[in-house]
Amino acid sequence: MSSDARVTDRAVGPVSAVAGSKALGGRIRRARQAGRPGGLRKWLELSLLLTPALVLFLGFVLAPIGVAAYYSFYNWNGFGPLNDFIGLQNYHDAITGQVFQGAVVHNLIIAGLSIVVQLPLSIGLALLLNRNLRGRAFLRLIVFAPYVLSEAITAVVWLLLLQPGGAVDQALQSVGLGSLVHQWLANTSIVLYTLFVVITWKYIGFGIILLLAGLQGVPPELREVAAIDGATPWQTTRHIVLPLLGPTIRIWIFLSVIGSLQLFDLVWIMTLGGPANASSTMATYLIDHGFRRYEFGYGSAVAVILFMICFAFALIYQRFVLRRDTEGALTRIVG
Repeated sequence: MSSDARVTDRAVGPVSAVAGSKALGGRIRRARQAGRPGGLRKWLELSLLLTPALVLFLGFVLAPIGVAAYYSFYNWNGFGPLNDFIGLQNYHDAITGQVFQGAVVHNLIIAGLSIVVQLPLSIGLALLLNRNLRGRAFLRLIVFAPYVLSEAITAVVWLLLLQPGGAVDQALQSVGLGSLVHQWLANTSIVLYTLFVVITWKYIGFGIILLLAGLQGVPPELREVAAIDGATPWQTTRHIVLPLLGPTIRIWIFLSVIGSLQLFDLVWIMTLGGPANASSTMATYLIDHGFRRYEFGYGSAVAVILFMICFAFALIYQRFVLRRDTEGALTRIVG
């Protein structure tokens, strides 16, 4: 090859590289220009879809919380202007009041019983209904049916069943257990636990369905491998099924505790928090003082306290319990 040809090749190399880089830059610019309308369209779609939900959230969640917090600093009966500013006096009266303290304890008792009683019962029934049983669909329907009923209907039905001489008393007497008959909703010692039985009957179906959905995510191959290795059904359930069911169980505990702290409908209709405040909860205490006694300022303070308790529990539970599950979910989505 001649020297002129070599010079030409060396000259063409940089020129072609520059031309290629210009072409690449042009393609990038065209891609960016083409992507701008799509990005704008995406933001418009997000704004169109999120704005109504955001407005509703601000108007029906955050705004009422702010208004309740504002009212809580006044001694206000719901009529006339807010003139009697008392600062934190409502909060002090609520926190130091024995009735409100008892209501908090009742909520905690129901929350604790939900975890200790409802959780094992829900897991056991979910494992049973997950097997190939005859009439399994019908059994699942029976278990889930009470959850579909409204709280008002459930409360009225059980109020009739538990009244003196009602179906529950007659059933106990017919099987020779008449000594167990009590004033179920009038005895201060057992009224809270009677309500817990009704609450369990009403809401346990939701926990079972939730756990059944979690069991569908357990690969059957793991059970087969464990059986081949000689593991018993109990060992398979304990060391394979329950650990894989952990995220579902933790979600159920969170929902159960939050629901227990906000319990209102069943208690209010069946007992109004009585007798002698033996079954009062924070929500019934709030309604009793805020709407029945026209102590709207004091009731607003109780509402804010209830909100702070639930909010604090949600943050702590998310930070120390659910964080691992949510991080794993985000990792799987990104991956």
